[in-house]
Parts: sequence; C-alpha cells; structure tokens
Amino acid sequence: MSDHETFMRQAIALSRIHMSANAGGPFGAVIVAEGKVVGEGWNKVTSTNDPTAHAEVVAIRDACTRLARFDLRGCVLYTSCEPCPMCLSATYWARIDKVYYANEQADAAAINFDDAFLYRQLALPRERRSLVCEQILRDEALEVFREWNVKPDKTPY
Repeated sequence: MSDHETFMRQAIALSRIHMSANAGGPFGAVIVAEGKVVGEGWNKVTSTNDPTAHAEVVAIRDACTRLARFDLRGCVLYTSCEPCPMCLSATYWARIDKVYYANEQADAAAINFDDAFLYRQLALPRERRSLVCEQILRDEALEVFREWNVKPDKTPY
C-alpha cells in the first residue's frame, strides 16, 4: 500500500466517523508535510453553523495553526471528494503543492452536494450572476490599499 493510499484512507475515515456523529456532511481531509499529517478536517457545516467549514478549509486552518504559518508550500492535501470552488480557492491561497481526491464532483452531486451551479456562476460576468454585487465607496477603500502598499512593516502574502 502506498503512502498516498494510507493518507487518503485517513481522509475517508474522518469523513465516515464525523458524518456518523452528525458533525456535518460526508467529507474528510488531511494535509501532509514531509510524510506526516499536519492538519485534519471534516465537514463541520451543520455542527458549527458555518457554511465555510468544509473539510478542506478546516484541514487548512488546522495545518496553519499547527505549523504556525499561513503558507502551506511543501504540503499535500488528501480529500475524500474533489474540492468545491471555495475549497479549491482556499487550497490555492494556502499554496498547497498538490491535491489527491477520491470522490469526484458528479459523485457529490448524486447525493445532493452539487456545486456545478457555483462553477457556472463564477464563469459568468458579474452583472449576469444570480448574486447581486454592487460597488460603493471605492475611493475610500482605495485609500486603505494605498496605505498598505507603502506600509514598511507589512507581512506580504
């Protein structure tokens, strides 16, 4: 058995254990660095009333806390299902090197976890999306961006 299979089985086990305990949906994830698990996550959406508490995001938060850094370069994500758009974006922001997944989008859609709508919405121009977004106070907000740009003690990321 490969290490990849071992880590994926851990992600799948987390999905089963916490789904059975009614923590949330049937999703689990682990993050690995240098052959060791440095982050674990399972879906906590319903148990924490947090729509962003998907397994991958929870695992990213756990790994960042354990490693005391916000950059997860050198890490690999093992997740029981192909990441949704939010989780995929979080994975990019965390700078994770690679993702291994078990179930795919179509498998999730078959049990009513369908993120195809989100992918379609993101591909649309802003004015055609179902979520209305209106820009206001840009000039005031740009002032803060200008301050950030010249801030000598900032932590870039």
